[in-house]
Formats: sequence, C-alpha cells, structure tokens
Amino acid sequence: MTHDATVIAQMRQLIQLIAKHNHAYYVMDQPTIEDSEYDQLFHQLKALEQKYPEAIQADSPINKVGGQPLSKFDSITHVVPMLSLGNVFNKEDLFAFAKRIEERLPNQKIEYDVELKFDGLAISLWYENGVLVRGVTRGDGEMGEDITQNVKTIRNLPKVLSTTTGSVPTLLEVRGEVLMPKAGFEKLNSENEAKGEKTFANPRNAAAGSLRQLDPNIAASRPLAFYAYGIAQCQPHHGQTTMSASLDWLTQFGFAIGEKHFICDSIQDVQAIYEQMIIDRPRLLVEIDGMVIKVNDLKQQQTLGFLSREPRWATAYKFPAVAALTTVDNIDWQVGRTGTITPVARLNPVAVGGVTVSNVTLHNIGEIHRLDVRVGDTVSVYRSGDVIPKVEKVWPEFRPVDAVEVQLPKCCPVCESPIVMPEGEALARCSGGLYCAAQRIEAIRHFVSRKAMDIEGLGDRWAESLLHLNLLNDVADIYHLHEHREKLLTIEKMGEKSVQNLMDSIENSKKTSFSNFIFALGIRGVGETTARMLANTFQTLDALRTADLEALKKTPDVGDITAEWIIDFFQAPHNLEVLDRLLAAGIHWDAPTAPTRQPLNGESWVVTGTLASMGRDDATQLLQALGARVSGSVSSKTKRVVAGEKAGSKLDRAEKLGIPVLNEEQFIALMKEHGQIQD
Repeated sequence: MTHDATVIAQMRQLIQLIAKHNHAYYVMDQPTIEDSEYDQLFHQLKALEQKYPEAIQADSPINKVGGQPLSKFDSITHVVPMLSLGNVFNKEDLFAFAKRIEERLPNQKIEYDVELKFDGLAISLWYENGVLVRGVTRGDGEMGEDITQNVKTIRNLPKVLSTTTGSVPTLLEVRGEVLMPKAGFEKLNSENEAKGEKTFANPRNAAAGSLRQLDPNIAASRPLAFYAYGIAQCQPHHGQTTMSASLDWLTQFGFAIGEKHFICDSIQDVQAIYEQMIIDRPRLLVEIDGMVIKVNDLKQQQTLGFLSREPRWATAYKFPAVAALTTVDNIDWQVGRTGTITPVARLNPVAVGGVTVSNVTLHNIGEIHRLDVRVGDTVSVYRSGDVIPKVEKVWPEFRPVDAVEVQLPKCCPVCESPIVMPEGEALARCSGGLYCAAQRIEAIRHFVSRKAMDIEGLGDRWAESLLHLNLLNDVADIYHLHEHREKLLTIEKMGEKSVQNLMDSIENSKKTSFSNFIFALGIRGVGETTARMLANTFQTLDALRTADLEALKKTPDVGDITAEWIIDFFQAPHNLEVLDRLLAAGIHWDAPTAPTRQPLNGESWVVTGTLASMGRDDATQLLQALGARVSGSVSSKTKRVVAGEKAGSKLDRAEKLGIPVLNEEQFIALMKEHGQIQD
C-alpha cells in the first residue's frame, strides 16, 4: 500500500512527541505531561503502526521502553530487561485483556494478583550472598544507571538479607519502585519553602530527583522508601508458585510491598477492587496512578510470555483523569504541514492534573458543532482520552449573550487559498498544497522523494536552510536554485561538490514520467498507484487539469472523495501558477503511447508477511507493472493475496473471506509467466 503524507506526518509528529517526553521522564526525571497523556500518544502511534505496518518509521519507540541514561552515572546492562506495562483505561479494555488471557489459557482457572501502581522511579536491586551490591535505574529497559550509593541511603531498604524461616539466595534481583510517601513529600516541600529553596511539583519528581544526585548525602536527607513488586532472578529458585506468594516471600527479608494487595478469582472482582481503590486512593500513604493486574500463577505467566515491549500476563489499569472548568477566550485556525485546518481553543489558563493548560485542539469543525462550543463559553477540560488535553463538555448555562457560533473559514489563514472539505470527510484542508507556506516543507519533501521527482541532496536540513534564505518558497523554486549558486555555497557543509551534485540531480529530474510528476504534486489521496492510473487514463496534463468529476470517478483507484480532491487541487489558482512555472522550467516526459490492457489491470492485490527473495516494495512494483492495484488491507474487493512468512491478520482475513492466497513460490512463478522475473 502507498501511504500518503498524512499518515507519515502523523507518525513523525507522534514519534517526536514521544521522544521528547521519554527524555523528560526517563532521563531528566522532569516529566512535562501526565502519564495518561503519554499513554494516549503512545497508543495513537501503536494504532497507526498496526493499521499501516509498511509505513513504520525506523526510529519508532513502540518497541523501546525509556530513554538513554545520563552520562554522569555508570551505565549497567540489565541481564533481564526491565519491560514496561501495557495499559487499559476502562472496563471494556480490562475485560478484553482478560479475554486474551483466557483464549491463550483455555479451560484453566485464572487468578489475578492486583497491586497498587506506584507513581515513582523503577529500579532493580542486586543481592549477592545476601549483600546489596548494586542498584540500577530502568533507563531504556536494556541499560540503566548505577545509583548504588544513593540506593543504600533508603531507610526501609534491607542492605543485608537475613531470615529465620529459610535460607538466603546466593543471587537475588528484586524489582520495585522508589517513592517519597505523601507525608515526607509535604514535609520536604515545607522545609525547602521556608529556606527559600526549590520545591517539587509532585512526589515522583522529588523521589527521582533525589536518586539522581551525585552526592549520596542529598539522597540520604530525603524521605525515600522502596516498595518491591517482583523478582527478576533468584538462585537457587525461591520455590514459590504464584506472584502473590513471591511478594510475601520477599517480606521475610524485610522488603516492603504495597500497603494494599489483592487476589481476585475473576476479572469482575478486579473491576470492583479498582472502583473501590478510586475511592480509597486519597487515604493511601503514597501516590498511585492506577492498579497493576497480573496473572497470579507463575507457570501461566511463563506460558503467556511477552510481547516485544511488555508482558502479556500483566497490565496497568489507569485511574481516570481529573477535569477543570475554564473559559474559551478565542478560537484560532492552524494549518498543518499536510494542509489540515485545525481549530485551536485558546483557554483562560487552568491547572488540570498538575499541569497548566492554555491551548487545546478542537480537532475539526465537526467537533466544534458537536460540542457547540463558542468563544466565551465555559468548558470542562480533561487530561485524558483520544487527544490530550481535551474539551469534554460545554456548559451552556454559563454562555454569555454575545457568544457567536464558530464557522469554518473560507480561505486559508496562511496563503488565502480556498479551504475545502469534501462531503463525508471530517477534516478541512487548504487547497494550496504547492504554494501554502505552512505546507512548504512537506510539499518539498514529497516532491523530491525517490518515487516522485527523485532529486538527491535536498534533505530536510538543507530545505530548511533554503527556506530561511528565501530561496525555496515553493517546489518550482527548486529549478531556479542554479541562479543562486554563490549563496548556496555559504550554507554550512554545502561545498562546491555538494552544490554541483544537487544541480546535476535537479537537472536530471526534469526528464521524468507523467505518473511520477502527478505523484510528486502531492494531491491529497493520490498515491503511486492512483497517479499511474490517472496517467494511463488521461495521458496529458491538460486533459487531467480539465477533467470533470464524473471522468475522474471512472478512473480505476479513484474514489469519490479523491476525485473531489483532484478537482480542488486544479481549481486553486496558486497551484496552477506553480504548475506553469514547473513546466516552464523544463520538466517533461515522453509523449503518451496507446494504452495496452495489462494482465492484472484494475485487480486489487495485497502483499503481506516477509518474502525471502525480495522486499514487499519490490513485489508491489512487479504487480503494478502488470496493472494491479496494491492495497494495504484485505477486503471483499481483493482479488488475491501474496503471503510470506508471518503473514498475520491479513492472511486470516483473506482465508475467512475465501480470497485466493499465493505463497512466495507461486507468486514468483506468476511473475515469470508474465515476464517480470527472468529464469
């Protein structure tokens, strides 16, 4: 499947946000968002990757845990990785978690260990022959920081293990959380305030900041506490068969565990405990942000195993977020890199869950109408849900008499091109994709990409520099860069050879194909396959520019909404200006030839799984060369599926729908039959 720029842009934005907050949370111990906000960002990216696996970015954090450790402490590799937990946020998610477990453990009795989810800093403790020898932070899950000297200052932590009921293991690795209990936190802040020193925003920051001090005396002066939640290694084996029993076993050595701990015979009982703990939460000695649900039987845990980032046998059940009331001071319209027009509510700043919120996206005009939100309205702002923070409710009883309904603007606030929103679409967009300043970087990135105009040497960094120098206001300016050679040479790391290589690449790109040129324009909904179908159907740019809606809809791979986007693109005056400049610069392609019917013309195929002899992109190109349309999802319209190793859910769906499936050997034989692969 060809993924348009919107999916990639969404992934890039989420990856950048997650990386930023990973660094703040795991490395700097100064989180800038609530856990619930982070969880939703993470799950948004995960959902996109599950829907569009071919578009997964190389630097995706989905299979990583935290952040790189700071250099001021020695780095230690975890023998057993410190994985994080998956999350559930409501009863339906919890029951779905239980159902997955029951499906993997058919006809077995399942007991759940329910623990407090501490809001602290996860660490690992090593004991050799009963003596504490090492304390390590989680770090990125694979490698953490050696904070042994600071850990040894924690008062409730046993430094030497002893017991009257058994023997001390030769090796014991205990995992747990370092916290600052509420009473100690309040006392610390009061004392610091009286001395005019820094106060902490919350107990977690205070605990993490204390453990990250290079001077152990500072950690020793702080009221820290350690609570164990699991055993990573034990030699000889502790002999316990359940999670709850292993925690109780740790208490004989002096380890503290959570003040609340439950064993539940059913997932319904787990839900009841969760609801009760929401009520009891304020009376606990420590801050928690949810419950941790684990399969109690250790053998069942072993059977269930792990995903790449988290265990299948445990999940965190997060508490609902708090809300606050504030007023909407204004509603502005922002233009994203892909042209999306997004309304943003400017709020009277309000503290929600410990963070001051002053801006919140309202997503689209449909959401504004659904909420009936107006400037001056009083609204409830939540810090959880799909996009965080979120306006959840409008209070019409507080509405001022002069409040005015919000309307979608007719013109882009950046370039004044028409704003369009086809029927059935939720998002409005600026139609000036080639011209709009807000979309320049995305338009340039797409235009120069390998499958478009294939201009090497014009990456994001140089494009940003050229924009800063006002040399690259739209894609047509690329073909005038040779007029500014001397200025190009002033850009850092852009020497004579680099400039010449770039000039050569730009010149070579002028000879292209009609389908590549159409794809390079970045028309919403027009990927590689659609561009090829448009080129085959209309043959010339003039025919495409003047095509009516009905003619476009008859083109293979062009749906009703995509047809409207094509019409809108060619009706935007600014886009036509840029097109004329591109053609005037010398971009050309071979004259059209009479179309021939290809053997797979118009058929919808899906490639899934791993092919041993080629990549999925290669297989896609082979199919497209025979006229097939390659999709990323299986539907009743799918003609055939090519399935490699680990094909997964797409193969399952194809079999369920009765769609013919070709293995790699059969696929290669078909390609040889049609001359695409030579013997």
